[in-house]
Amino acid sequence: MLAPMFRWMSPAGPSARLSVLIFHRVLPEPDAIFPDEMYAARFDRVCGWLASWFNVLPLDKAVAALKAGTLPARAACITFDDGYADNCRIAMPILQRHALTATFFIATGFLDGGRMWNDTVVESIRRSSGLSLDLSALGLGTHPTGSIPERQSAIAALLKQIKYLAVPERVAVTEQIARLARVQLPHDLMMASSDVKAMRHAGMQIGAHTLSHPILATLADDAARKEIEGSKVFLEELLGERVGLFAYPNGKPGQDYTPQSVKLVRGLDFDAAVSTQWGASSAADDLFQIRRFTPWDRTKLRFGARLLRNMTIKQSIK
Repeated sequence: MLAPMFRWMSPAGPSARLSVLIFHRVLPEPDAIFPDEMYAARFDRVCGWLASWFNVLPLDKAVAALKAGTLPARAACITFDDGYADNCRIAMPILQRHALTATFFIATGFLDGGRMWNDTVVESIRRSSGLSLDLSALGLGTHPTGSIPERQSAIAALLKQIKYLAVPERVAVTEQIARLARVQLPHDLMMASSDVKAMRHAGMQIGAHTLSHPILATLADDAARKEIEGSKVFLEELLGERVGLFAYPNGKPGQDYTPQSVKLVRGLDFDAAVSTQWGASSAADDLFQIRRFTPWDRTKLRFGARLLRNMTIKQSIK
């Protein structure tokens, strides 16, 4: 029922619209603290829907076809950001079962035992044993942690306060949170370099996502260039091939990255870059600010209906 509607909204050729879905993690089971996070059984259902509705393409081929005006009807791509280990161990086998491909954007500084700053916060709160966590010494207040809703609120509040700090300060503050929480943190959340190579060998695409996942809008040009180019060079040396795709960390245009960020990416031998601006991209859109969106609905009809509504967004990206 929905496939003809997707064909009508995204016909073949010059009038095509490319839908790009964004994911981060695929957990083995639902997470009580993050009930909306994707998990294996749910991702399996979503992949089944996508396979039945869309022509799912590798992102590089979709970008080239969009530029040439030759995109097929109902074109879509699947992308993942950051480089979580479950992308390789859980998501990839599900994608393969549905004969789907995806592009994985890797923040290379966290490979091989690293941990993203936000996960330090999440796991500190998740693993803390008290009824509250006093972070007033860090200027972050005291947070009740006795129930799941309280832990959810504490995580949300802390992430909001820390997100736009400079990278060294962000890391230092989150490590101090873990120390005050008196917890042992995991070191296996992110991929190993061998996982990245295995995914590429299996036919998945790999893209760059900076070294340390900074907010590019907060960096001077030299620092931003080092982050962007560093991840690209690392991946090219690891894989022995050119890497032509990039994802802006956080990805909100004007807030997380700027026109200068786009200019830097254009000048570093990339073919295209993706944002997190909602909508579906047309041939008139900037290929270095491709739109991405994923519905959060759990039923097939609602998920599909929200994807259709997403295709109607026409707000420009500046």
